[in-house]
Amino acid sequence: MKFSDFTQENSAMLLIDHQVGTMKLIKNLPLTEVEKNTLALAKVAKVLNIPVVLTSSQEERFQGLLMTSLAQSLPKAYEARVKRAGIVNAWDDENFVKAVKDTNRTHLIMAGITTDVCLVYPAISAVREGYSVQAVMDASGSPFYLSEDLARQRMRDAGVVLTATITLIAELVQDWSRPEGVELQQLLFSEVLPPEFIEGTGTPY
Repeated sequence: MKFSDFTQENSAMLLIDHQVGTMKLIKNLPLTEVEKNTLALAKVAKVLNIPVVLTSSQEERFQGLLMTSLAQSLPKAYEARVKRAGIVNAWDDENFVKAVKDTNRTHLIMAGITTDVCLVYPAISAVREGYSVQAVMDASGSPFYLSEDLARQRMRDAGVVLTATITLIAELVQDWSRPEGVELQQLLFSEVLPPEFIEGTGTPY
């Protein structure tokens, strides 16, 4: 797969299994950071009018519902979420694949909980079907450092591009001076960057 630029016109956002129960399994990153970055991705998609596909697995069991903040930020996507009965690889769920194809986008931005189960398989599967895929690693997480590292290696070997929330925002914005850029720069400083970094540093972008 040859990597090409991700833009607001060619990209779709896929947020996989960010469920309140499953997210408690994250140990490689602070849970609050993953929650913050996941919500930031949702807001980026909203500002840039990027289609979003949400999916969950077995909401009635340990996994629970998707993050409340996702439902509040993306009510239409939340209502249309693909509720899987237990299929591990979301790409094996025909309703999920249909939702992705219906976006008519060729570039997929993915994040998932957990990285080592929920994200790794659909990310690789999408690449095999010809999509360009970026996996946002600070909006994803795993129970173990080893399984996280191995999942990252497996995705990278398959052609998935690994990225972080800040990097992705900058790539999609392209120009901070345009109206969407101004709004997302405000988002970056108010909700993504830590306060101790912002205080006294000025604006680095």
